[in-house]
Amino acid sequence: MSKTIKKIGVLTSGGDSPGMNAAIRSVVRTCAYHNIECIGIYRGYQGMIEGDFKEMGPRSVNNIINKGGTILKSARSKEFMTEEGRKKAHSNLSAAGVEALVVIGGDGSFTGGLVFNKEYGFPIIGIPGTIDNDIFGTTHTLGYDTALNTVVEAIDKIRDTASSHNRLFFVEVMGRDAGHIALNAGIGAGAEEILIPEEDLGLDRLLESLRKSKLSGKSSSIVVIAEGDKIGKNVFELKDYVEENMPEYDVRVSVLGHMQRGGAPSCFDRVLASRLGVKAVESILDGKSNYMVGLLNDKIELTPLEQAIKGHSQIDRELLRVSDIMTT
Repeated sequence: MSKTIKKIGVLTSGGDSPGMNAAIRSVVRTCAYHNIECIGIYRGYQGMIEGDFKEMGPRSVNNIINKGGTILKSARSKEFMTEEGRKKAHSNLSAAGVEALVVIGGDGSFTGGLVFNKEYGFPIIGIPGTIDNDIFGTTHTLGYDTALNTVVEAIDKIRDTASSHNRLFFVEVMGRDAGHIALNAGIGAGAEEILIPEEDLGLDRLLESLRKSKLSGKSSSIVVIAEGDKIGKNVFELKDYVEENMPEYDVRVSVLGHMQRGGAPSCFDRVLASRLGVKAVESILDGKSNYMVGLLNDKIELTPLEQAIKGHSQIDRELLRVSDIMTT
């Protein structure tokens, strides 16, 4: 593909994350810098199917770098999973003169983009946007740093109550398949124990750890749990188990839920989004397709989309060791 691209589409898909708006802004302004038109596609792939497009220029993205969520909205599209749905989407893009796509989202969004590319040869570049940080090919996904700060702030407040009432708090954070948020926020907030999907702590070891904490003089404890942790069916059953075996503890559960996905993005996420947006557009102009832009060794690098989808982001084993030492 030559550098004759004249119009690029941008969409956000899957779960929202802080930094998506900053990435949209970066894509739009990089297009303007290179004298290319940019089309915003509302509601992800569903908007592509329905032709919900809007021309975007530098002034249309004023004052959004500090906003959470996504001004382009997001939706999961079952219709895009069908050949007929993708055919409609392609027809709408062609009619609008859109020649390439920047897809901001997670592995599901990238999978949809790959299928679309294979069927229509449509250039696709992905920007990783998910607070779970579970995409291969980048040390940080958009929104992850902001979510960590949100979780640490919440745990700090919960600890005030735990200390005042000599309570044990189980704090559940997001992370269905990956424990990055739980591990990093747990260390940052000084949690007494951290439970993540990658490490099966086991109920006996959890009780042993809590008993040691009690014997060492700790009158309150915080246990951070990733929602995908395998130690119990859910955090409430875990609470019941601990209360049965350690009646001396007054146990409470706090599920942080979707508050982790909202709020103004951190400076780190704003800068990362700006860098990723520039690289995404300029990669398309360089003839690249089917790549994800990501942060590796503090440089913005390209990873094949297929690899980003199929690869697994690894938990930092050194952080696990640090966590063990800090909970002594």
